[in-house]
Amino acid sequence: DMSVALGKVFIMRTYVDADHAGDSTNRISRTGFLVYLNSDFTYFLSKKQTAIETISLGSEFIAIKECCEYIRGLRYKLRMMGIPVSNPTFIAVDNQSVLWNTGTPESMLKNKINSIAYHFVRQGADRDEWVTGYSNTALNPSDKLSKPLKIGENNKRKAPSVMYDLYAERERE
Repeated sequence: DMSVALGKVFIMRTYVDADHAGDSTNRISRTGFLVYLNSDFTYFLSKKQTAIETISLGSEFIAIKECCEYIRGLRYKLRMMGIPVSNPTFIAVDNQSVLWNTGTPESMLKNKINSIAYHFVRQGADRDEWVTGYSNTALNPSDKLSKPLKIGENNKRKAPSVMYDLYAERERE
């Protein structure tokens, strides 16, 4: 049974990016996304995608689909804890083609994996679970999470560096 909604309404924002064929040895793309509840950093993901994509649109769609899967689960968990989830999640992407395709129901994608990702994202947008919007690459903090790691670097060290950059930028404003 679902709990009675308690607490205050919040705004969930996410930033998504993919580095198409960024791994120079096998050309696998990398997904990166950050999740915020109100202005508080909540979650991040930076991982290689499982399939090799031939176009950047494909790797970006896989990235946004993975983000939307996480968002759907998080929204469910919050509702089960009695936190009201009434607003759609705002998803910022830096690829205009992905943005256009998520807002166009008649879009035709021929690749099966990309088509499934498209329909999943579209379905959530139709249900008002999320809304996609454009974020310039230079202003998209998930851009750093989608780039390959340098030798000796690991994800646990990368996320605090991204967060430090974000907080330093906020203090400058």
